[in-house]
Amino acid sequence: MCPITTDLSRADPKITDHSGGRLTIDLDAIADNWRMLAKLASHEDGSGACAGVVKGNAYGLGLEPVSKALWNAGCRTFFVALPQEAFELRGYLSEAAIYCLGGLTPGGAKDFTTCDVRPVLNTMEEVQEWASTGSQHLAALHVDTGMTRLGLALEETEALASNKALMGQLHLSHVMSHLACADTPDHPLNDQQIENFARVRALFPDIAGSLANSPGTLQDARFRHDLARPGIAIYGGQSMVPAPIKLNPVIRLEARVMQIRSAKAGAAVGYGAARTLDRDSRIAVLGVGYADGYHRLVGNTDDTETLRPHVRFNGRAAPLVGRVSMDLIAVDVTEPDFDDLRPGMFVTMIDETITVDVVAGWANTIGYEVLTGLGQRYARTYVGS
Repeated sequence: MCPITTDLSRADPKITDHSGGRLTIDLDAIADNWRMLAKLASHEDGSGACAGVVKGNAYGLGLEPVSKALWNAGCRTFFVALPQEAFELRGYLSEAAIYCLGGLTPGGAKDFTTCDVRPVLNTMEEVQEWASTGSQHLAALHVDTGMTRLGLALEETEALASNKALMGQLHLSHVMSHLACADTPDHPLNDQQIENFARVRALFPDIAGSLANSPGTLQDARFRHDLARPGIAIYGGQSMVPAPIKLNPVIRLEARVMQIRSAKAGAAVGYGAARTLDRDSRIAVLGVGYADGYHRLVGNTDDTETLRPHVRFNGRAAPLVGRVSMDLIAVDVTEPDFDDLRPGMFVTMIDETITVDVVAGWANTIGYEVLTGLGQRYARTYVGS
């Protein structure tokens, strides 16, 4: 068997790193971010808990190492999106409370009880199926308060609350909803959802409530209730600006220099000849592209030059040149600051200065998409925890 791995945390130190890029994930920074969010979620009377949302492979950073780091930091409740994520997570954390936001797969309730996974019930069909199991296992009830996505309608919720026999079969731990616009604090839908959720909670006075996502957790107690559910904030992403606390960056992304070449003024660089050099230049070609999750729209063409997307070497910015292709990126290293750069060395693409949100701005997207889209070809190293 070939002993080479792209996960440097498990690699034989005698084996050469052949990767085009490397991704360093700071588990201590993730744990510290969760602790800060948990402090915000805590009420003066000592109530108020904070979960960890680890869906999407822990936002692309690795479900097993991230969930274990959060557990070691004190997190005891976890949310994922899909059943297979929940079942996998149970293999890493035997004692955690694990909720599946996507709810029950039709006919799949037995698997949830077997793995002690708590479904978030989103429809009356799911409610009926869970009640029919006769199980004492817990579940959560999701009510749509204004997002028009998953969850029971308010009218369905009122009918359920009045059905004492059915309620007695459900064993609900939480009633919850999801905020649509909390990252825009002055959006009128926030107040509407707060009001609607208050109506819901009044229907279930003895059941804990959960409403706050990352921006809700970062705002005030109106959103937090008994259990906050931050996601992107745990991973250092901006979910609202300005934020009341300074979250730690958790990743460092670097790209290997594959080649350094000279090019004359007037030469076109990359696909579509989309960038024309206006001077004699020195170009470094990097071993990362959109197959690695570095968005194609980050490219610096003749039409987008004002965006100034760049990478860094020794603290100096090297602007991208031309389009991002599947496996390669070109950057301008003409200036004397880059005289020491050589093939095989690494330049920085994301860190505490060039954050995922900065890269997202260049790509006209959001930090969530940049983070969750980081590919599998990077040599991954976990530090801390």
